[in-house]
Amino acid sequence: MTEEGGKGMSVRRAGPGDVRTVALFNRMLAEESEGVSLDPDVVEKGVAAQLGDPARGRYYLAQRGGVIVGQLGLTTEWSDWRNGYFWWIQSVFVRPEARRAGTFRRLYRALEKEAAADGRCCGLRLYVELQNRTAMDAYASVGMQPTAYRIYEKDFTSIAAPSP
Repeated sequence: MTEEGGKGMSVRRAGPGDVRTVALFNRMLAEESEGVSLDPDVVEKGVAAQLGDPARGRYYLAQRGGVIVGQLGLTTEWSDWRNGYFWWIQSVFVRPEARRAGTFRRLYRALEKEAAADGRCCGLRLYVELQNRTAMDAYASVGMQPTAYRIYEKDFTSIAAPSP
């Protein structure tokens, strides 16, 4: 899937050659949004595993002038209540210099179009840090709405990079 957009922006699915860029964006996202330094080796292996197995998920990349300026990750969750898959948006990152230029909107609209055409997708979901008002505003601007759910977790891994 490659879609051209306004202002010379295109959206495409990430491939194996994009592992380093996606891993870098994921590390930048973690640092910016949660103040966490991720282990580069672990993140790169995780991204490679996801890009190597479509059942694990996929990434979409926004490009302008041949430069990758943003990303959006996708994983799926089966819903027996709806007999379909929720597509979970994850790892949204836009380079600071490409923000407020429609980058997230282009990524989201490309994904939304694909989801609507897929007879197995029953909806799009994402989670957001409770203090990230800017992200919440961006998600609302494309028509997403908050739900009545909160997310709980039991984390069995340490995502932080080892101390030097």
